[in-house]
Amino acid sequence: MMKNLYRYQNIIYRIILLFFCTALTVYIFPNNNRFKYDYKQGEPWDYETLYAPFTFPIEKDEQSLAKEKQDVANSVPRYFKIDESIREVVFNKWEVLKQGKIFDSLNQQQLKLLTSEAQSVLSTVYTVGYIDTPVDIEDSHPIFIENNNELVSYLYADIFEPVDLGELINKSFKGLDLKDPSRKIFTSALLRVIEPDLKYDKQLTELAINEELSKILTTRGLVYEGARVIAQGEIVEGEKLQILNTLNNTYKSQTWTESQYIWKLSGYIILVGMAYSMLLLFLWRYRPVLFDNFRKVFFIFFNITVVVILTATIVNINVKYIYVVPVCMLPLILKAFFDARLGLFSHVVTIFILSFIVPNSDEYLFLQMMAGIVTILSNNEIYKRANLFITVAQIIGIYFLSYFAFYAINQGGVTGWEWSRIGYFVLCGLAMLFVWPLIYIFEKIFGLVSDVSLLELSDTNSKLLKELSNKAPGTFHHSLNVANIAETVANEIGANAMLVRVGALYHDIGKMSNPTYFTENQGSGINPHDDLDPEDSARIIIDHTLNGIEIARKYNLPDRIIDFIRTHHGDSLVYYFYSKAKEDNPDVSRANFSYPGPKPFSQETAILMIADSVEAASKSIQNPTSFKIDTLVNKIIDGQVNNDQFINANITFKQIEIIKSVIKKKLASIYHLRIEYPE
Repeated sequence: MMKNLYRYQNIIYRIILLFFCTALTVYIFPNNNRFKYDYKQGEPWDYETLYAPFTFPIEKDEQSLAKEKQDVANSVPRYFKIDESIREVVFNKWEVLKQGKIFDSLNQQQLKLLTSEAQSVLSTVYTVGYIDTPVDIEDSHPIFIENNNELVSYLYADIFEPVDLGELINKSFKGLDLKDPSRKIFTSALLRVIEPDLKYDKQLTELAINEELSKILTTRGLVYEGARVIAQGEIVEGEKLQILNTLNNTYKSQTWTESQYIWKLSGYIILVGMAYSMLLLFLWRYRPVLFDNFRKVFFIFFNITVVVILTATIVNINVKYIYVVPVCMLPLILKAFFDARLGLFSHVVTIFILSFIVPNSDEYLFLQMMAGIVTILSNNEIYKRANLFITVAQIIGIYFLSYFAFYAINQGGVTGWEWSRIGYFVLCGLAMLFVWPLIYIFEKIFGLVSDVSLLELSDTNSKLLKELSNKAPGTFHHSLNVANIAETVANEIGANAMLVRVGALYHDIGKMSNPTYFTENQGSGINPHDDLDPEDSARIIIDHTLNGIEIARKYNLPDRIIDFIRTHHGDSLVYYFYSKAKEDNPDVSRANFSYPGPKPFSQETAILMIADSVEAASKSIQNPTSFKIDTLVNKIIDGQVNNDQFINANITFKQIEIIKSVIKKKLASIYHLRIEYPE
């Protein structure tokens, strides 16, 4: 059991990664109970004719509902409480007041008339009741006065307020034969006597209002399943706008049963899982070396998941900011670390996943697809600052043109478009500039290498290359020549020129361990191999690849560079010492004189093997001519092809012929050969 698990552990790890990313992606999806159409009031409906997916009531618009609530609130009677004892208290106070000195100035007739009018005022005021704090309602508004747990209905105009009281007293006392000072004194005295017997019952009134408001229906009429909601091209306004708003709100508030939720969740898991599976199958089918490296597979899935999480977060916060998310940073990063084809495929998978969570998904898909393609087609050398700025400008331009086209199609013109959307595109472009620090961070975390790091490694003043030039100057010079040849060849066939140049600079660092055992470093004319057995000499020569790997590990060179050290001789034979040993022992083992491999497995490593072998062999040409160089180049490269050294490299025969032609021209320029004209 454990043996089988160990055998299939790589597959198991990738399956676990697939399930984990799928579960995490579906988990962070925003609430998808949403209307899948994006529309605006006053604009045409640019989708297909919409029919009601189910029967639903039409919601009243906010303005109409608010007015109805206000009307209901205003029509509810107000409630008051009355204190019957106040009336008796007031009349008693008036009787006491009549005994006061202020009435001494009146004769019997005047006192009788004043008393009669005062009694009439008090009787009128307390017929219904008096309130000293007016309520802000109309006079015709109905009210209820509670007395001994009974409610009596009146109009608000039936009760007295301070203003009404003053007018009543002035009117009643106007007919009395009293001088102005006396009239004011008696009016003031009567006002002091009167006390309010009514009190506004705010709590009971609010209960009554809330009860009536609860009876208000928030809907009006029904839209039956299958009924046409809006046709393509119709303007979104009035009744149609309200029906669309109702349908939108219905989706948002829709609750799912446990069974429905499980089916919905299962559907998302299947679709997202399919998308991630396609990416994993792509790696297995077309990038087997990358597929076998779990760290790199994890890096790719990690970046996709981060983009999905970031977009889902923005959708939850405010969906209008989705174009600020720098989605095109994903293909740019993957292209920097791997290749353009993988970057584009990963971008497509990511956009398909994001289409589940963004509104207007057709427009979003087109914009992001076009922007991703432009990112892939842009210059590969992002380590050059100008190239990255050009790429960002191109992406912003694609966003702008695509939005312009969609707006023109939907609106039939360009007036009134949203300038804020252009601002979002610019912010997205600026966010793309963070690709530099991100690449650096990813290199440190995942142990990867990008063109930015390759540029740093290509510096011949680096510590390791300086050490190589000091300990093995001939090897250093050989490495420079190989780097120049390999870079030229890579540019001609479309390979990664920067990668192959750096690989060439470091491919022979293992010779620093025994520099004098290699011809290019034997300046004194003494060859230490003369004192060794052929097998020992071969072992020293072969070990320079293993020593190179150890030195590279010590100096923390990336794995992509170590690959060049491992493969630049493939499993070829150290032919000179093998032939020499065979003279003494015809049955000598060929394996003792062969490099351990592996064979080159990419265009770049194949180019280095060719350039290294040809450059080293060219040093042995006496009086070089174009014919001799052509013969040497053909012999070496054809021999490597016949020995199946390029069987694992994705290089074609056509490219090999191009490589031959380029190397011949390059060697001719190195040896300053002139064209031989016929005499």
